[in-house]
Amino acid sequence: MKQVTIVCDGSSLGNGRGNPRAAAVAVLGFKGFWKAVGEYLGSATNQQAEIAAAAIGLESLKEPCVITLMSDSRYVVETMGGTWKRKTNHDWWKRLDAASKKHQITWKWVKGHNGHAVQEVADSMARKMAELGYVDAALLDEAVVELGTEEI
Repeated sequence: MKQVTIVCDGSSLGNGRGNPRAAAVAVLGFKGFWKAVGEYLGSATNQQAEIAAAAIGLESLKEPCVITLMSDSRYVVETMGGTWKRKTNHDWWKRLDAASKKHQITWKWVKGHNGHAVQEVADSMARKMAELGYVDAALLDEAVVELGTEEI
């Protein structure tokens, strides 16, 4: 099976207030090459966007893989690792469970806003897609080109 790294992040601008705008981005790495995928989520919360980001990355894979999935969300990493219980967002967790099924996944927490190049791309692109209100594929492509052939 192919070994893939996924670094994901979600953003909800205005989280917990009136009319939030949320988006999720996953940056996928294979042998040092990177691709970013995203989804505009509308009025989702930050936690929902974090769950969706992991699901989007996994859903974009065409075959079963061995994956290291990195997220700055302890909520996602600890819940998928079985440490935390699922109390809310059940439909979102169902999506992630379905996306996870065929893969062998190691869930890793990475500190956000701490200079991790790939995580910074995922974070900035999730915020940008939430601001725009749609996914700009060209912008995602440009963002990963700057990563070059970095392997993590």
